[in-house]
Amino acid sequence: MAMLSCVLRIMGRPSGLTRPEEVLQETKRRIYGKPPRHRISAAQSFFVMSVFAAAMLGPAAWILHHLPEYRERAQQVPRA
Repeated sequence: MAMLSCVLRIMGRPSGLTRPEEVLQETKRRIYGKPPRHRISAAQSFFVMSVFAAAMLGPAAWILHHLPEYRERAQQVPRA
């Protein structure tokens, strides 16, 4: 009986999907409209984006480059 009352109490609470105005107010509290304290130059932005792209694409390029070697290893007969 106690479990049923807990379930009914939880179901009776309005969820975040049914209260969009409260969610919007909460989101507005976290948004700041001030200009940045430190300006970031185009060169700094380019450098950071290049490092990020290399970090993301480097491992994929390594795997694609060595794919023929991986295929050869898979076709070799395993030793018993």
